Amino acid sequence: MELIEKTSLMDEQAIRRTITRMAHEVIEKNKGVSDLALAGIRTRGVPLAYRLAEAIQKIEGVEVPVGILDITLYRDDLSTLSYQPVVHGTEFPMDINGKTLVLVDDVLFTGRTARSALNAIIDLGRPKMIQLAVLVDRGHRELPIRADFVGKNVPTSRREIVSVQLTPVDSCDQVIIKVQAEDKE
Repeated sequence: MELIEKTSLMDEQAIRRTITRMAHEVIEKNKGVSDLALAGIRTRGVPLAYRLAEAIQKIEGVEVPVGILDITLYRDDLSTLSYQPVVHGTEFPMDINGKTLVLVDDVLFTGRTARSALNAIIDLGRPKMIQLAVLVDRGHRELPIRADFVGKNVPTSRREIVSVQLTPVDSCDQVIIKVQAEDKE
């Protein structure tokens, strides 16, 4: 199945502006950054979390700790992924107990990744509050989960794929919609 680009949603500048706006929203909703921590969901939630922390630091002058969350073993589709799933590990340089923790991911789709992340977080400790920040919300929820902070709402069909590309994971920063070659209209 060949995928081809259908639409460009965000370029590098749009992503940067969106992250800055989201940083302001996180600060405003939480009345500052006291006891705030970020957790990037592997893979592309990690660079987003670091960029969000950098934007918050530029605004508030305070460094917000960032953790890395690997949800591989918490997925409900683990048996369908592969015989030997690759686990990269979770890294938290901070205690999350009593903190406001913002989970950061690239795309919110069915809600299953966010649910898996919640289970992983609860195994690490008991935050005072957990919020969700996503760069793109594409709809099609299967679970009652919504993001607190959304970069861009993008109505999509189930056949479309929202592809977020971020350095250093990818060669550039962009968000595009891809479709199967035979579906392009």
